[in-house]
Amino acid sequence: MGRINSEELRDLLKVYFIMGSTNTAKNPEEVLKEAINGGITLFQFREKGEGALKGDEKYALARQLQKICRASSIPFIVNDDLELAMEIDADGLHIGQEDEPAERVREKIGDKILGVSIHTIDEAEAAIRAGADYFGLGPIFPTNTKTDTTPVQGTSLIQVFRKRGITVPIVGIGGITAQNAGTVMKAGADGVSVITAISQAISVTDAARELRKNV
Repeated sequence: MGRINSEELRDLLKVYFIMGSTNTAKNPEEVLKEAINGGITLFQFREKGEGALKGDEKYALARQLQKICRASSIPFIVNDDLELAMEIDADGLHIGQEDEPAERVREKIGDKILGVSIHTIDEAEAAIRAGADYFGLGPIFPTNTKTDTTPVQGTSLIQVFRKRGITVPIVGIGGITAQNAGTVMKAGADGVSVITAISQAISVTDAARELRKNV
């Protein structure tokens, strides 16, 4: 996958599903297949939290999920594990502010997709200079998935970014459901990223389909 342009990326960010083995009580491979059937557009492998897989087991699950994504032409992004992303030739990497600096990551990953979590205008401008392809902005609404997050931003920060003329694709993250996804899009986001709204749904396919419809 060569360097992707921002218009293609905007389409891919619409329903951005994030999951690792700790986010679901079901088989992650089955959950991913059902989510793809429901219409997700991008997938991020995020293997973090208590009981997360390590070493060979983590790599094995990443490869299995990547294979499922490839079969459906869904880009496969790795969260904050540069070595894993390079080893399995993932389509991209997503990093937070506490991870390796974005400039260094961009040098190492070449044309792969680079997503950066940001919470302020300053962080956004630094990420743009470093070559970020898209921003993960949040938490928009309260969330239980991550306990160390910055204060809830609501949709106002997305509007601030757009008024400032920042055109980089933005995906909203944190506490997003099918019910509130529309307000995130109206504020100027290009897509929504979810973990539990899909991974812990009774019907994963229906949950993904509902999100897709509302964005």
